[in-house]
Amino acid sequence: MLRMESDTFDLLDLQLLSALEVDGRAPFSRIAAVLGVSDRTVARRYRRLCAEGGLRVVVLRDAARLGEDQWMLRLRCAPDGAAVIADALARRPDTYWIGLCSGGTEIACITRPRSPGDHDDLLLGKLPRTPSVVEIRAQQLLHRFYGGPVGWLPRFRALDADQIAALRPDPPEPGPGPVRLEPGDAPLLAVLERDGRAGYPELQRATGRSESALRRRVSALIASGAVYVDAEYDTAVLGFPKTAMLWITTSPGALDSVGRTLAGHDEVAFASATAGPSQLVVTVVVRDTAALYAYISGPLGRLEGVRHVEVTPILRGVKQLTYRPAR
Repeated sequence: MLRMESDTFDLLDLQLLSALEVDGRAPFSRIAAVLGVSDRTVARRYRRLCAEGGLRVVVLRDAARLGEDQWMLRLRCAPDGAAVIADALARRPDTYWIGLCSGGTEIACITRPRSPGDHDDLLLGKLPRTPSVVEIRAQQLLHRFYGGPVGWLPRFRALDADQIAALRPDPPEPGPGPVRLEPGDAPLLAVLERDGRAGYPELQRATGRSESALRRRVSALIASGAVYVDAEYDTAVLGFPKTAMLWITTSPGALDSVGRTLAGHDEVAFASATAGPSQLVVTVVVRDTAALYAYISGPLGRLEGVRHVEVTPILRGVKQLTYRPAR
């Protein structure tokens, strides 16, 4: 179990963040009742987390559930071009988790193209014609072991089972079939992808649909797994400022068992099987360089089936779920 170390935030802030990962659209009144504080306290803490902790709640499409391809890109760049290229990638709606690595000469980026045309435009069009890009490595993500709808905050165990159950949204009434995204969902998702807590009056203005219809549709989309509500925040304010990418090579027969074991490690925020020279790509979040070494040489190093590990520390996060230009 991880322990928060922060001079700015306390256990209640961590519980609020954890509650938002369970149901990012839960009313403050419900969160307050579960946490045993007032609505005003929750609202005030939420505003402070947004202002000082980088908190932002957004709705994301789950590419894995929708059958959409995702790719991990590693771009080796000229030193004077990496930051500019990373910012350009961050402005695209089909990218997330972008970091500057390797002394500022490498970019790690996940893309989720919504059509083959988007994928071809980026990998076959724009990036190869960018003079500062020296090398492009693209590895398709094959199977997610951890991440996506399951966030990193449960590693802190800030909420007990009863609190989680009280926060989890009620499932919608069963419909005639599986829920998929429809063309009419576009204006609804455009708002929720900017602000996952957008109120129904704002959603009505954007879609022209009734509040009751919107409540049913949002509930059905989330319950189906086609989309999920996620919380973006700065892990440094919780006492975990160090992030690194691990590129892990395993024996073929050990890939699944290693991936499943990694999913249970507190340090791991994301883990996926990939196509390419490494079989797994993993994001770890730790307190400092010493903790990173302890993890690599300890829990990871002892895993049977792990043949090789390449470690890429993230020097600066450019984009998590949303892009905020540097001021």
